[in-house]
Amino acid sequence: MIDKAIDGAAAAVADIHDGASVMIGGFGTAGMPDELIDALIARGVGDLTIINNNAGNGEHGVAALIREGRVRKIVCSFPRQSDSHHFDAAYRAGKIELELVPQGNLAARIQAAGAGLGAIFTPTGYGTLLAEGKEVREIDGKHYVLEYPIHADFALIKAHKGDRWGNLVFRKTARNFGPIMAMAAKTTIAQVAQIVPLGDLDPEVVVTPGIFVQRVVPIVSDNIAIAA
Repeated sequence: MIDKAIDGAAAAVADIHDGASVMIGGFGTAGMPDELIDALIARGVGDLTIINNNAGNGEHGVAALIREGRVRKIVCSFPRQSDSHHFDAAYRAGKIELELVPQGNLAARIQAAGAGLGAIFTPTGYGTLLAEGKEVREIDGKHYVLEYPIHADFALIKAHKGDRWGNLVFRKTARNFGPIMAMAAKTTIAQVAQIVPLGDLDPEVVVTPGIFVQRVVPIVSDNIAIAA
């Protein structure tokens, strides 16, 4: 019997190791798997490479990982905003490496990894500092930059509902990077507000099939399911 349900966030992240590459879903705080991140911080691992849309907000999520000194490198599109003070401090002190990737390229490179592609050509970044040292090519009169897929050892994502096979549905914009990150990581861990019986999820609305998910963790707070 296939049962990917895991009892508790701590157990779900127990094998994430020092030096691992970890994709973390979320667009700002929307769809951020905060409880999985908190469990990862509690594990005490470090030297992590984090792939995320931004470099953290305030004191939670990715910002907390950076605050605790667990992140060696971050790959993101928006490293600075009004409340990204932990990233700012770490970067200015030379304690964190930044790979800046335009948001469309970030999504495309993650999708390329999930699709098993060797590389992609994208027009975004051509003629800028972001293209320095990279192969460029003219195709049908337009210039493109060669970019490589972004893979990860683990992906931490947040979904609305799942079943024990790992099939997932998301809640509106909280979906964001979750589905493509699930396809690009060796091990995908999804926190969900509710695990439902097999057959309760309409196959027509399943966004991420269970083949891309290894662990599903129901997260509740004060006996109330957390909205995903």
